[in-house]
Amino acid sequence: MHYLITGAAGFIGSNLVKTLNERGVSDIIAVDEMTDGDKHQNLADCQIADFIDLADFGEICARFHSLGNIKAVIHNGACADTMENNGRLMMAKNFTYAKNVFYWCRRFNLPFVYASSASVYGVGKISREEPQCERPINMYAYSKLAFDQFIRKNIAAANNTVVGLRYFNVYGARETTKGKMASMVSQLYWQLRAGGEAKLFTGTDGYPDGGQMRDFVNVRDVANVDLFFADRPTTVKGIFNVGTGKARSFNEVAQLLIKRLGRGKIEYVPFPEKLAGKYQSFTEADLTALRAAGYDADFLPLEKGIDCYF
Repeated sequence: MHYLITGAAGFIGSNLVKTLNERGVSDIIAVDEMTDGDKHQNLADCQIADFIDLADFGEICARFHSLGNIKAVIHNGACADTMENNGRLMMAKNFTYAKNVFYWCRRFNLPFVYASSASVYGVGKISREEPQCERPINMYAYSKLAFDQFIRKNIAAANNTVVGLRYFNVYGARETTKGKMASMVSQLYWQLRAGGEAKLFTGTDGYPDGGQMRDFVNVRDVANVDLFFADRPTTVKGIFNVGTGKARSFNEVAQLLIKRLGRGKIEYVPFPEKLAGKYQSFTEADLTALRAAGYDADFLPLEKGIDCYF
């Protein structure tokens, strides 16, 4: 039986492949779009059984072609550029494509675990998987929320596992190909390596300079949660937050990196006017639903997560 992972050459997808390999599993069908050939780096030390182009898999789903011997589908393939404002492109990749994968999994009764995002909560301080907490502030976040809403409408009719995971601020190995969309942990690390200065925003939304706070979750933990639901012997349905449940400030991230590197300092730069009202100054996962679903493993605290990253 094969795991099918979309976005397999991406940040989270490749960590899923590597985690499975570490568990002795190589029966993996990797699905991705490889126009950016540098993404091969994320899979260079991994073992897979087959590769399917993202567009070809879309056709397989649209035509309900069976691939046979699929254990579970973990759908991470998406447009993850939070600054992309082309709504048609975003909805095609993050909504319509995901909808076809959902229908395909439902037809063949396959567990379907997909990537949502904590960005759906917008600037709100309460991150609970409920409509009253959801208010996206960019097109990326809306595309993710739109699919979550679609799932909520259609989940009851499905006999298979259908699980959406709202990732918070994921960081860790294999994110170098993400460029400007890399985590704050990665960006600050490379800033310190290159120039010795970690650049943080001045205060905004009532937070002091560098005091904006995010829930930073290591990608190893994200992969473990994905596989927890993909491997469940009983049917599970729902949308769940994936974070540590504890917000940490950008100052703390920078200070931990400086300590680990043994050098560097923090520089505060003006908060961009174009981000006013469109920036999450605070995120913290409410893990009540995730814990109720049976996931009881501890999450790596930021200190240990950064040590793992190094």
